[in-house]
Amino acid sequence: MAWVLFALGAALFWGMYGPILHKGQVQLGNPLRALLCVGFAYFLVGVLVPGGALVSAGQLKGFNWSGIVNASIGGALGALGAICIIWAFRNGGVPNFVMPLVFGLAPLINVLVTVITHPPKESPNPLLYLGYVLASLGAGLVLYYKPS
Repeated sequence: MAWVLFALGAALFWGMYGPILHKGQVQLGNPLRALLCVGFAYFLVGVLVPGGALVSAGQLKGFNWSGIVNASIGGALGALGAICIIWAFRNGGVPNFVMPLVFGLAPLINVLVTVITHPPKESPNPLLYLGYVLASLGAGLVLYYKPS
């Protein structure tokens, strides 16, 4: 059950990501300055920490090309998502509208990609489809009722 705690940690961190990033972007006056800071933070947390841990455990070996390519594509997709959020803020979006759209639609896209790349062995519970509809409705409501 430790995975639940880590999933909740991700929700907590990503839930705070947009508002804090927006605040920093406004304070820096340029979205590219904010993106540079995001990249530096990714380097510190995503390169130095696991690199140090792998070196200290003597496990800085055993890489294979398919794993490197897929993990790197995943990292690039995460960075491109950060760029899109920064540019959404730059073009008038604010965290209380941008982030619900991102986090409302991302799970739907995740499920579609996952079903294609890792098809389920048995048919999902029909209530899953109700969840898709409700998540889509939530994203639609955010767009429809946003202040002008």
